[in-house]
Amino acid sequence: MLVMLLAALDQTIVSTALPTIVGELGGLSQLSWVVTAYLLTSTVVVPLYGKFGDLFGRKIVLQTAIVIFLIGSILCGMAQDMTMLILMRALQGLGGGGLLVITMAAIGDVIPPAERGRYQGLFGGVYGLATVIGPLLGGFMVDHLSWRWIFYVNLPLGILCLLVIAAVFHPHTRHVKHAIDWFGAAFLATALSCIILFTTEGGSRLPWDSVELWAILLMGLVSVAGFIYEERHASEPIIPLHLFRHRTFVLCSLIGFFIGTALFGSTTYLPLYLQVVKGVSPTGAGMQLLPLMGGVLVSSIVAGRVISKIGRYRMFPIIGTFIGAVALMLLGSVGDEDPLYLIYGYAGLLGLGIGMVMQVLILAAQNSMDAKYMGVATSGVTLFRSIGGSIGVSVFGALFTQGLQSRMADDIPASAMGPRTFAPDMVAKMPPDLHAKFIHAFGASLHVVYHVAAVIVFLGFCLAWFLRDVPLRGGPKKAA
Repeated sequence: MLVMLLAALDQTIVSTALPTIVGELGGLSQLSWVVTAYLLTSTVVVPLYGKFGDLFGRKIVLQTAIVIFLIGSILCGMAQDMTMLILMRALQGLGGGGLLVITMAAIGDVIPPAERGRYQGLFGGVYGLATVIGPLLGGFMVDHLSWRWIFYVNLPLGILCLLVIAAVFHPHTRHVKHAIDWFGAAFLATALSCIILFTTEGGSRLPWDSVELWAILLMGLVSVAGFIYEERHASEPIIPLHLFRHRTFVLCSLIGFFIGTALFGSTTYLPLYLQVVKGVSPTGAGMQLLPLMGGVLVSSIVAGRVISKIGRYRMFPIIGTFIGAVALMLLGSVGDEDPLYLIYGYAGLLGLGIGMVMQVLILAAQNSMDAKYMGVATSGVTLFRSIGGSIGVSVFGALFTQGLQSRMADDIPASAMGPRTFAPDMVAKMPPDLHAKFIHAFGASLHVVYHVAAVIVFLGFCLAWFLRDVPLRGGPKKAA
Protein backbone atom coordinates (compact mmCIF):
# COMPACT_ATOMS: atom_id res chain seq x y z
CA MET A 1 0.00 0.00 0.00
CA LEU A 2 2.99 2.31 0.59
CA VAL A 3 4.24 1.56 -2.91
CA MET A 4 0.76 2.15 -4.34
CA LEU A 5 0.72 5.52 -2.55
CA LEU A 6 4.11 6.44 -4.07
CA ALA A 7 3.04 5.52 -7.62
CA ALA A 8 -0.39 7.16 -7.44
CA LEU A 9 0.94 10.31 -5.77
CA ASP A 10 3.33 10.93 -8.65
CA GLN A 11 0.57 10.57 -11.25
CA THR A 12 -1.67 13.14 -9.55
CA ILE A 13 0.80 15.63 -8.07
CA VAL A 14 1.99 16.68 -11.55
CA SER A 15 -1.43 17.81 -12.84
CA THR A 16 -1.72 21.11 -10.96
CA ALA A 17 1.87 22.07 -11.83
CA LEU A 18 1.52 21.56 -15.60
CA PRO A 19 0.51 25.17 -16.43
CA THR A 20 3.50 26.53 -14.46
CA ILE A 21 5.88 24.01 -16.07
CA VAL A 22 4.60 24.96 -19.53
CA GLY A 23 5.07 28.64 -18.70
CA GLU A 24 8.69 28.13 -17.65
CA LEU A 25 9.96 25.40 -19.98
CA GLY A 26 7.93 25.21 -23.16
CA GLY A 27 4.73 25.43 -25.19
CA LEU A 28 1.29 23.96 -24.76
CA SER A 29 1.82 21.59 -27.69
CA GLN A 30 4.28 19.59 -25.57
CA LEU A 31 2.17 19.59 -22.39
CA SER A 32 0.55 16.24 -23.06
CA TRP A 33 4.00 14.62 -23.48
CA VAL A 34 4.87 15.33 -19.82
CA VAL A 35 2.06 12.93 -18.94
CA THR A 36 2.25 10.69 -22.02
CA ALA A 37 5.99 9.92 -21.72
CA TYR A 38 5.46 8.50 -18.22
CA LEU A 39 2.34 6.56 -19.21
CA LEU A 40 3.98 5.17 -22.35
CA THR A 41 7.09 3.70 -20.72
CA SER A 42 5.23 2.49 -17.63
CA THR A 43 2.71 0.77 -19.93
CA VAL A 44 5.32 -1.12 -21.95
CA VAL A 45 7.15 -2.50 -18.91
CA VAL A 46 4.01 -3.69 -17.05
CA PRO A 47 4.03 -7.22 -18.54
CA LEU A 48 7.83 -7.48 -18.23
CA TYR A 49 7.75 -6.73 -14.51
CA GLY A 50 5.27 -9.57 -13.99
CA LYS A 51 7.78 -12.01 -15.54
CA PHE A 52 10.74 -10.44 -13.68
CA GLY A 53 8.87 -10.91 -10.39
CA ASP A 54 8.47 -14.63 -11.06
CA LEU A 55 12.05 -15.00 -12.31
CA PHE A 56 13.99 -13.07 -9.67
CA GLY A 57 11.49 -12.73 -6.80
CA ARG A 58 9.02 -9.91 -6.20
CA LYS A 59 11.05 -8.27 -3.41
CA ILE A 60 14.24 -7.48 -5.38
CA VAL A 61 12.23 -6.50 -8.49
CA LEU A 62 10.06 -4.11 -6.49
CA GLN A 63 13.12 -2.54 -4.83
CA THR A 64 14.79 -2.11 -8.24
CA ALA A 65 11.66 -0.45 -9.67
CA ILE A 66 11.57 2.00 -6.75
CA VAL A 67 15.25 2.93 -7.22
CA ILE A 68 14.74 3.58 -10.98
CA PHE A 69 11.64 5.63 -10.16
CA LEU A 70 13.53 7.75 -7.60
CA ILE A 71 16.47 8.38 -9.97
CA GLY A 72 13.98 9.52 -12.61
CA SER A 73 12.29 11.80 -10.05
CA ILE A 74 15.58 13.52 -9.15
CA LEU A 75 16.45 14.08 -12.81
CA CYS A 76 12.93 15.42 -13.57
CA GLY A 77 13.41 18.00 -10.83
CA MET A 78 16.72 19.05 -12.40
CA ALA A 79 15.31 19.43 -15.96
CA GLN A 80 16.26 22.68 -17.72
CA ASP A 81 14.04 22.35 -20.79
CA MET A 82 10.91 20.50 -21.86
CA THR A 83 12.81 17.85 -23.86
CA MET A 84 14.88 16.82 -20.84
CA LEU A 85 11.79 16.77 -18.62
CA ILE A 86 9.93 14.52 -21.06
CA LEU A 87 12.90 12.12 -21.36
CA MET A 88 13.31 11.93 -17.58
CA ARG A 89 9.56 11.35 -17.15
CA ALA A 90 10.03 8.39 -19.51
CA LEU A 91 12.84 7.09 -17.26
CA GLN A 92 10.61 7.59 -14.23
CA GLY A 93 7.90 5.54 -15.98
CA LEU A 94 10.31 2.61 -16.45
CA GLY A 95 10.34 2.30 -12.67
CA GLY A 96 6.75 3.39 -12.09
CA GLY A 97 5.34 0.62 -14.28
CA GLY A 98 6.69 -1.96 -11.85
CA LEU A 99 5.27 -0.32 -8.73
CA LEU A 100 1.61 -0.96 -9.51
CA VAL A 101 1.85 -4.36 -11.19
CA ILE A 102 3.99 -5.95 -8.44
CA THR A 103 1.64 -4.71 -5.70
CA MET A 104 -1.42 -6.05 -7.58
CA ALA A 105 0.31 -9.40 -8.18
CA ALA A 106 1.10 -9.65 -4.47
CA ILE A 107 -2.61 -9.45 -3.64
CA GLY A 108 -3.34 -12.28 -6.09
CA ASP A 109 -0.60 -14.41 -4.49
CA VAL A 110 -1.72 -14.24 -0.87
CA ILE A 111 -5.43 -13.30 -0.77
CA PRO A 112 -8.18 -15.77 -1.85
CA PRO A 113 -10.80 -14.42 -4.32
CA ALA A 114 -13.57 -14.29 -1.71
CA GLU A 115 -11.51 -11.82 0.37
CA ARG A 116 -9.90 -10.02 -2.54
CA GLY A 117 -12.73 -7.53 -3.04
CA ARG A 118 -12.10 -6.01 0.39
CA TYR A 119 -8.36 -5.71 -0.23
CA GLN A 120 -8.87 -4.32 -3.72
CA GLY A 121 -11.15 -1.75 -2.10
CA LEU A 122 -8.40 -0.80 0.38
CA PHE A 123 -5.87 -0.43 -2.45
CA GLY A 124 -8.43 1.63 -4.36
CA GLY A 125 -8.81 3.73 -1.22
CA VAL A 126 -5.04 4.32 -1.05
CA TYR A 127 -5.12 5.35 -4.71
CA GLY A 128 -8.01 7.67 -3.93
CA LEU A 129 -6.15 9.10 -0.91
CA ALA A 130 -3.11 9.80 -3.10
CA THR A 131 -5.28 11.51 -5.67
CA VAL A 132 -6.71 13.71 -2.91
CA ILE A 133 -3.31 14.60 -1.43
CA GLY A 134 -1.47 14.86 -4.78
CA PRO A 135 -3.13 17.91 -6.36
CA LEU A 136 -3.17 19.73 -2.98
CA LEU A 137 0.51 19.04 -2.37
CA GLY A 138 1.41 19.90 -5.96
CA GLY A 139 -0.47 23.19 -5.86
CA PHE A 140 1.07 24.13 -2.49
CA MET A 141 4.60 23.43 -3.74
CA VAL A 142 4.10 25.42 -6.95
CA ASP A 143 2.76 28.40 -4.98
CA HIS A 144 5.26 28.39 -2.11
CA LEU A 145 8.37 26.50 -3.31
CA SER A 146 8.95 25.49 -6.94
CA TRP A 147 7.39 23.03 -9.38
CA ARG A 148 10.63 21.03 -9.10
CA TRP A 149 9.65 19.94 -5.59
CA ILE A 150 6.73 17.89 -6.97
CA PHE A 151 9.42 15.44 -8.10
CA TYR A 152 11.80 15.79 -5.14
CA VAL A 153 8.97 14.95 -2.72
CA ASN A 154 9.05 11.35 -3.99
CA LEU A 155 12.43 10.82 -2.31
CA PRO A 156 11.42 10.59 1.38
CA LEU A 157 8.40 8.40 0.61
CA GLY A 158 10.45 6.21 -1.74
CA ILE A 159 13.19 5.72 0.84
CA LEU A 160 10.55 4.83 3.45
CA CYS A 161 9.13 2.23 1.02
CA LEU A 162 12.60 0.71 0.53
CA LEU A 163 13.19 0.48 4.27
CA VAL A 164 9.80 -1.08 5.05
CA ILE A 165 10.07 -3.59 2.18
CA ALA A 166 13.58 -4.58 3.27
CA ALA A 167 12.37 -5.14 6.85
CA VAL A 168 8.97 -6.82 6.55
CA PHE A 169 8.21 -7.95 2.97
CA HIS A 170 8.85 -11.72 2.79
CA PRO A 171 6.89 -13.08 -0.19
CA HIS A 172 6.25 -16.83 -0.05
CA THR A 173 6.60 -17.47 -3.77
CA ARG A 174 9.01 -19.82 -5.47
CA HIS A 175 11.10 -18.48 -8.31
CA VAL A 176 10.08 -19.75 -11.73
CA LYS A 177 12.32 -19.89 -14.78
CA HIS A 178 10.81 -17.66 -17.46
CA ALA A 179 11.70 -16.62 -20.99
CA ILE A 180 11.37 -12.85 -21.39
CA ASP A 181 9.58 -11.78 -24.59
CA TRP A 182 11.98 -8.99 -25.54
CA PHE A 183 10.84 -8.84 -29.18
CA GLY A 184 7.20 -8.58 -28.11
CA ALA A 185 8.06 -5.72 -25.76
CA ALA A 186 10.02 -3.94 -28.52
CA PHE A 187 7.16 -4.28 -31.03
CA LEU A 188 4.66 -3.06 -28.43
CA ALA A 189 6.81 -0.04 -27.49
CA THR A 190 7.33 0.89 -31.16
CA ALA A 191 3.62 0.50 -32.00
CA LEU A 192 2.48 2.65 -29.07
CA SER A 193 5.13 5.31 -29.67
CA CYS A 194 4.24 5.62 -33.35
CA ILE A 195 0.48 5.75 -32.75
CA ILE A 196 0.90 8.39 -30.03
CA LEU A 197 3.31 10.41 -32.21
CA PHE A 198 0.78 10.28 -35.06
CA THR A 199 -2.10 11.53 -32.88
CA THR A 200 0.01 14.18 -31.11
CA GLU A 201 1.91 15.64 -34.07
CA GLY A 202 -0.78 15.31 -36.77
CA GLY A 203 -2.26 18.70 -37.65
CA SER A 204 0.03 20.54 -35.21
CA ARG A 205 3.74 20.13 -35.98
CA LEU A 206 3.19 17.99 -39.08
CA PRO A 207 0.40 18.68 -41.60
CA TRP A 208 -2.06 15.86 -42.27
CA ASP A 209 -0.71 15.42 -45.83
CA SER A 210 2.88 15.03 -44.58
CA VAL A 211 4.66 11.92 -45.86
CA GLU A 212 6.60 11.76 -42.60
CA LEU A 213 3.40 11.65 -40.53
CA TRP A 214 1.88 8.77 -42.50
CA ALA A 215 5.20 6.92 -42.45
CA ILE A 216 5.02 7.06 -38.65
CA LEU A 217 1.52 5.57 -38.70
CA LEU A 218 2.62 2.86 -41.17
CA MET A 219 5.52 1.93 -38.89
CA GLY A 220 3.05 1.72 -35.99
CA LEU A 221 0.72 -0.61 -37.91
CA VAL A 222 3.63 -2.80 -39.01
CA SER A 223 4.73 -3.00 -35.37
CA VAL A 224 1.21 -4.05 -34.33
CA ALA A 225 1.36 -6.85 -36.91
CA GLY A 226 4.86 -7.78 -35.68
CA PHE A 227 3.60 -7.87 -32.08
CA ILE A 228 0.75 -10.23 -33.01
CA TYR A 229 3.16 -12.48 -34.96
CA GLU A 230 5.62 -12.52 -32.05
CA GLU A 231 2.87 -13.37 -29.54
CA ARG A 232 1.89 -16.36 -31.71
CA HIS A 233 5.39 -17.79 -31.70
CA ALA A 234 6.99 -16.68 -28.41
CA SER A 235 7.47 -19.40 -25.80
CA GLU A 236 6.12 -17.03 -23.13
CA PRO A 237 4.31 -14.14 -24.85
CA ILE A 238 3.59 -10.85 -23.07
CA ILE A 239 -0.13 -11.40 -23.73
CA PRO A 240 -0.94 -15.02 -24.70
CA LEU A 241 -3.33 -14.74 -27.64
CA HIS A 242 -5.57 -17.51 -26.26
CA LEU A 243 -6.63 -15.05 -23.53
CA PHE A 244 -8.53 -13.17 -26.22
CA ARG A 245 -10.84 -16.17 -26.51
CA HIS A 246 -11.73 -15.62 -22.84
CA ARG A 247 -14.87 -13.51 -22.63
CA THR A 248 -14.24 -11.88 -19.22
CA PHE A 249 -10.63 -10.98 -20.01
CA VAL A 250 -11.56 -9.36 -23.34
CA LEU A 251 -14.43 -7.38 -21.82
CA CYS A 252 -12.38 -6.22 -18.81
CA SER A 253 -9.50 -5.19 -21.09
CA LEU A 254 -11.76 -3.23 -23.46
CA ILE A 255 -13.68 -1.52 -20.66
CA GLY A 256 -10.36 -0.71 -18.95
CA PHE A 257 -9.04 0.73 -22.23
CA PHE A 258 -12.06 3.03 -22.59
CA ILE A 259 -11.93 4.09 -18.93
CA GLY A 260 -8.19 4.80 -19.14
CA THR A 261 -8.64 6.81 -22.34
CA ALA A 262 -11.41 8.97 -20.92
CA LEU A 263 -10.08 9.36 -17.38
CA PHE A 264 -6.46 10.29 -18.10
CA GLY A 265 -7.34 12.18 -21.27
CA SER A 266 -9.98 14.41 -19.69
CA THR A 267 -8.74 14.99 -16.14
CA THR A 268 -5.24 16.05 -17.24
CA TYR A 269 -6.73 19.33 -18.46
CA LEU A 270 -9.06 20.09 -15.54
CA PRO A 271 -6.41 21.92 -13.43
CA LEU A 272 -5.37 23.87 -16.54
CA TYR A 273 -9.01 24.90 -17.09
CA LEU A 274 -9.42 25.96 -13.46
CA GLN A 275 -6.26 28.09 -13.52
CA VAL A 276 -6.72 29.69 -16.96
CA VAL A 277 -10.51 30.11 -17.19
CA LYS A 278 -11.49 30.40 -13.51
CA GLY A 279 -8.31 32.21 -12.45
CA VAL A 280 -7.59 30.08 -9.39
CA SER A 281 -4.10 29.49 -8.00
CA PRO A 282 -2.32 26.12 -8.33
CA THR A 283 -3.19 25.38 -4.70
CA GLY A 284 -6.81 26.34 -5.40
CA ALA A 285 -6.87 24.08 -8.46
CA GLY A 286 -5.65 21.23 -6.26
CA MET A 287 -8.37 21.93 -3.69
CA GLN A 288 -10.99 21.94 -6.43
CA LEU A 289 -9.99 18.43 -7.51
CA LEU A 290 -10.93 17.12 -4.06
CA PRO A 291 -14.50 16.14 -5.07
CA LEU A 292 -13.21 14.05 -7.99
CA MET A 293 -10.68 12.24 -5.85
CA GLY A 294 -13.05 11.96 -2.90
CA GLY A 295 -15.58 10.26 -5.17
CA VAL A 296 -12.99 7.68 -6.26
CA LEU A 297 -11.99 7.09 -2.63
CA VAL A 298 -15.52 6.56 -1.35
CA SER A 299 -16.91 4.42 -4.17
CA SER A 300 -13.86 2.13 -4.46
CA ILE A 301 -13.92 1.31 -0.73
CA VAL A 302 -17.71 0.85 -0.62
CA ALA A 303 -17.73 -1.27 -3.80
CA GLY A 304 -14.94 -3.49 -2.44
CA ARG A 305 -16.82 -4.11 0.82
CA VAL A 306 -20.14 -4.81 -0.90
CA ILE A 307 -18.51 -7.23 -3.36
CA SER A 308 -16.86 -9.17 -0.52
CA LYS A 309 -20.22 -9.37 1.25
CA ILE A 310 -22.48 -10.39 -1.65
CA GLY A 311 -19.87 -12.20 -3.78
CA ARG A 312 -20.95 -10.53 -7.04
CA TYR A 313 -19.46 -7.65 -9.00
CA ARG A 314 -21.17 -7.28 -12.41
CA MET A 315 -23.46 -4.40 -11.45
CA PHE A 316 -20.60 -2.09 -10.44
CA PRO A 317 -18.96 -1.62 -13.89
CA ILE A 318 -22.44 -1.07 -15.38
CA ILE A 319 -23.46 1.59 -12.84
CA GLY A 320 -20.00 3.15 -12.71
CA THR A 321 -19.56 3.62 -16.47
CA PHE A 322 -23.07 5.09 -16.77
CA ILE A 323 -22.41 7.59 -13.97
CA GLY A 324 -19.00 8.44 -15.49
CA ALA A 325 -20.49 9.12 -18.95
CA VAL A 326 -23.22 11.36 -17.50
CA ALA A 327 -20.65 13.26 -15.38
CA LEU A 328 -18.39 13.92 -18.39
CA MET A 329 -21.34 15.22 -20.43
CA LEU A 330 -22.22 17.55 -17.56
CA LEU A 331 -18.61 18.77 -17.27
CA GLY A 332 -18.71 19.52 -20.98
CA SER A 333 -21.76 21.74 -20.44
CA VAL A 334 -20.21 24.08 -17.84
CA GLY A 335 -20.13 27.65 -19.14
CA ASP A 336 -17.41 30.26 -18.58
CA GLU A 337 -19.59 32.19 -16.13
CA ASP A 338 -21.09 29.22 -14.30
CA PRO A 339 -20.29 28.90 -10.57
CA LEU A 340 -17.49 26.62 -9.42
CA TYR A 341 -19.78 24.43 -7.35
CA LEU A 342 -21.14 22.93 -10.57
CA ILE A 343 -17.62 21.72 -11.44
CA TYR A 344 -17.27 20.34 -7.89
CA GLY A 345 -20.51 18.39 -8.18
CA TYR A 346 -19.87 17.00 -11.65
CA ALA A 347 -16.24 16.09 -10.82
CA GLY A 348 -17.41 14.30 -7.66
CA LEU A 349 -19.96 12.38 -9.73
CA LEU A 350 -17.21 11.35 -12.18
CA GLY A 351 -15.08 10.11 -9.28
CA LEU A 352 -17.96 8.03 -7.88
CA GLY A 353 -18.41 6.37 -11.27
CA ILE A 354 -14.73 5.68 -11.95
CA GLY A 355 -14.18 4.27 -8.45
CA MET A 356 -16.77 1.56 -9.09
CA VAL A 357 -14.96 0.31 -12.18
CA MET A 358 -11.16 0.37 -12.08
CA GLN A 359 -10.37 -2.12 -9.30
CA VAL A 360 -13.43 -4.28 -10.04
CA LEU A 361 -12.19 -5.05 -13.56
CA ILE A 362 -8.96 -6.54 -12.16
CA LEU A 363 -10.94 -8.53 -9.59
CA ALA A 364 -13.25 -9.90 -12.31
CA ALA A 365 -10.32 -10.95 -14.53
CA GLN A 366 -8.48 -12.63 -11.64
CA ASN A 367 -11.61 -14.43 -10.46
CA SER A 368 -12.41 -15.99 -13.82
CA MET A 369 -8.92 -17.32 -14.61
CA ASP A 370 -6.94 -20.45 -13.82
CA ALA A 371 -4.38 -19.71 -11.10
CA LYS A 372 -1.48 -20.09 -13.55
CA TYR A 373 -2.89 -17.32 -15.80
CA MET A 374 -3.92 -14.96 -13.00
CA GLY A 375 -0.73 -12.88 -13.12
CA VAL A 376 -0.75 -12.39 -16.87
CA ALA A 377 -4.49 -11.61 -16.81
CA THR A 378 -3.88 -8.95 -14.14
CA SER A 379 -1.03 -7.36 -16.07
CA GLY A 380 -3.04 -7.64 -19.31
CA VAL A 381 -6.02 -5.68 -17.98
CA THR A 382 -3.65 -3.12 -16.39
CA LEU A 383 -1.76 -2.90 -19.68
CA PHE A 384 -4.88 -2.08 -21.71
CA ARG A 385 -5.97 0.57 -19.19
CA SER A 386 -2.50 2.16 -19.39
CA ILE A 387 -2.52 1.99 -23.21
CA GLY A 388 -5.89 3.75 -23.13
CA GLY A 389 -4.44 6.42 -20.84
CA SER A 390 -1.41 6.97 -23.09
CA ILE A 391 -3.52 7.27 -26.24
CA GLY A 392 -6.19 9.33 -24.45
CA VAL A 393 -3.76 11.98 -23.21
CA SER A 394 -2.19 12.37 -26.65
CA VAL A 395 -5.47 12.33 -28.64
CA PHE A 396 -7.29 14.70 -26.29
CA GLY A 397 -4.20 16.91 -26.09
CA ALA A 398 -4.11 17.21 -29.90
CA LEU A 399 -7.90 17.75 -30.01
CA PHE A 400 -7.68 20.49 -27.39
CA THR A 401 -4.66 22.41 -28.73
CA GLN A 402 -5.84 22.26 -32.36
CA GLY A 403 -9.33 23.36 -31.34
CA LEU A 404 -7.96 26.29 -29.36
CA GLN A 405 -5.55 27.37 -32.09
CA SER A 406 -8.25 27.21 -34.78
CA ARG A 407 -10.67 29.23 -32.63
CA MET A 408 -7.99 31.85 -31.95
CA ALA A 409 -6.47 31.88 -35.45
CA ASP A 410 -7.92 35.32 -36.30
CA ASP A 411 -6.72 36.91 -33.05
CA ILE A 412 -3.46 35.07 -32.32
CA PRO A 413 -1.79 33.57 -35.43
CA ALA A 414 -0.15 30.18 -34.81
CA SER A 415 3.24 31.73 -35.57
CA ALA A 416 2.75 34.20 -32.72
CA MET A 417 1.88 31.54 -30.14
CA GLY A 418 5.12 31.40 -28.20
CA PRO A 419 6.08 29.06 -25.37
CA ARG A 420 4.35 31.22 -22.74
CA THR A 421 1.20 32.21 -24.64
CA PHE A 422 -0.95 29.79 -22.65
CA ALA A 423 0.66 30.24 -19.22
CA PRO A 424 -1.99 31.42 -16.71
CA ASP A 425 -0.08 34.60 -15.77
CA MET A 426 0.28 35.59 -19.45
CA VAL A 427 -3.41 34.93 -20.14
CA ALA A 428 -4.34 37.19 -17.21
CA LYS A 429 -2.29 40.05 -18.78
CA MET A 430 -4.10 39.91 -22.15
CA PRO A 431 -6.14 42.97 -23.24
CA PRO A 432 -9.80 42.62 -22.05
CA ASP A 433 -11.27 41.91 -25.52
CA LEU A 434 -8.63 39.31 -26.36
CA HIS A 435 -8.84 37.81 -22.87
CA ALA A 436 -12.59 37.28 -23.19
CA LYS A 437 -12.21 35.62 -26.60
CA PHE A 438 -9.37 33.44 -25.34
CA ILE A 439 -11.29 32.27 -22.28
CA HIS A 440 -14.32 31.40 -24.42
CA ALA A 441 -12.18 29.53 -26.98
CA PHE A 442 -10.34 27.71 -24.18
CA GLY A 443 -13.59 26.56 -22.55
CA ALA A 444 -15.17 25.56 -25.86
CA SER A 445 -12.12 23.49 -26.83
CA LEU A 446 -12.20 21.67 -23.50
CA HIS A 447 -15.95 21.00 -23.84
CA VAL A 448 -15.23 19.02 -27.01
CA VAL A 449 -12.72 16.92 -25.05
CA TYR A 450 -15.29 16.11 -22.35
CA HIS A 451 -18.02 15.25 -24.84
CA VAL A 452 -15.72 12.87 -26.73
CA ALA A 453 -14.62 11.33 -23.42
CA ALA A 454 -18.29 10.82 -22.45
CA VAL A 455 -18.94 8.91 -25.68
CA ILE A 456 -15.89 6.70 -25.01
CA VAL A 457 -17.06 5.87 -21.46
CA PHE A 458 -20.55 5.14 -22.81
CA LEU A 459 -18.96 2.50 -25.07
CA GLY A 460 -17.58 0.96 -21.88
CA PHE A 461 -21.09 1.06 -20.38
CA CYS A 462 -22.46 -0.87 -23.38
CA LEU A 463 -19.73 -3.52 -23.04
CA ALA A 464 -20.24 -3.87 -19.26
CA TRP A 465 -23.67 -5.43 -19.84
CA PHE A 466 -21.96 -8.45 -21.44
CA LEU A 467 -19.92 -9.28 -18.31
CA ARG A 468 -20.88 -12.53 -16.57
CA ASP A 469 -21.34 -12.45 -12.82
CA VAL A 470 -19.04 -15.33 -11.80
CA PRO A 471 -19.53 -15.87 -8.02
CA LEU A 472 -16.43 -15.30 -5.92
CA ARG A 473 -15.03 -18.39 -4.24
CA GLY A 474 -12.51 -19.13 -1.55
CA GLY A 475 -9.99 -20.40 -4.10
CA PRO A 476 -8.99 -19.58 -7.67
CA LYS A 477 -11.76 -19.98 -10.22
CA LYS A 478 -11.30 -22.18 -13.28
CA ALA A 479 -11.32 -20.37 -16.60
CA ALA A 480 -14.70 -19.96 -18.21
